[in-house]
Amino acid sequence: MMTDDKTNLLGLTRPMFDRFFAALGEKSYRTSQVMKWIYHHGVIDFAAMTNLSNALRAKLAAIAEIRLPELVTAQPSADGTIKWLLRLADGNCIETVFIPETDRGTLCVSSQVGCVLNCTFCSTATQGYSRDLTVAEITGQILFAARTLGIPKNRGHRVVTNIVLMGMGEPLLNFDNVTAAIEVMLDDFAFGISRRRVTLSTAGLVPAIDRLRETVPVSLAVSLHAPNDALRDRLVPLNRKYPIDKLLSACRRYVAENPHKRITMEYVMLKDINDLDSHAQQLAQVLKEVPSKINLIPFNPFPGAEYQCSSNTRIRRFQDRLMQLGCPTMIRKTRGEDVAAACGQLVGRVQDRTRRQQRWKNLVHDGK
Repeated sequence: MMTDDKTNLLGLTRPMFDRFFAALGEKSYRTSQVMKWIYHHGVIDFAAMTNLSNALRAKLAAIAEIRLPELVTAQPSADGTIKWLLRLADGNCIETVFIPETDRGTLCVSSQVGCVLNCTFCSTATQGYSRDLTVAEITGQILFAARTLGIPKNRGHRVVTNIVLMGMGEPLLNFDNVTAAIEVMLDDFAFGISRRRVTLSTAGLVPAIDRLRETVPVSLAVSLHAPNDALRDRLVPLNRKYPIDKLLSACRRYVAENPHKRITMEYVMLKDINDLDSHAQQLAQVLKEVPSKINLIPFNPFPGAEYQCSSNTRIRRFQDRLMQLGCPTMIRKTRGEDVAAACGQLVGRVQDRTRRQQRWKNLVHDGK
């Protein structure tokens, strides 16, 4: 992100850092020095980077910046989850959620301002769509969380251990910026998170799933939510472009070279819509040749929603039936529901809602 012609260093991958310093006539080791200051120590003031020369610090201050999103509100949940509303430089706001657990801390990161996909059970879909996030705005969410929660001196005990690209937006519609941000997430000079601890969730853009496999094959989650095309067309309109058979073929290709890897199939539980025993039977059938595990997600209501959540009894029965049919299945524990931080509830503040229709037309007609 550029502000007053300054380069936001949060938007640079390691190779981009090397080119940046080369253009300044500096040696490549400056990359590791500056990246470690930013990501290992949380330092965003060049004056505090004490192993850089005074001249270089002054030069960086003149041409570069380390700009984080601005905190608007922080909403802690009774279960320990924290939802942050963050303002971007153009005034748009996004939401980022931290979910602490005994053995890990998961950060749910947004990739777009709003969303274009119109999934009917998702609150984000009601907010419209403004634009893609930049690399700096994606990595900035992570650094904001790390600094807010406290960057430990011993990085082996970091607070944010897992990142899920499951916030506002469809990550694969912002492919280049998202994959560059993932490179920063994985880089040992930056966040140093392993591939298996970074999960990207997609509604099913088949060509982009194949590109992701070739670029940065992190853990993949697919918003399936229905066992047949007729129902999925209703719940996830993107299915009309990439129906289930094409989507699952892409999933098989994604894990073909790693037989021990499984794709997470996300399945929101909607009362009397997709939660019948017959749906469980169909789901097991369509997934029988896909290395996968199923994550049942209790529907999280929002104002104006046309659906209700399946009962706990029905969800457990659905899980039991899938397990009997040989499908590894878990029920996702709802976190942060009291502050609207649960799955499908993120809304942010989208200033320009006029671009969704054209972006949707482009997606349907040219497959991007």
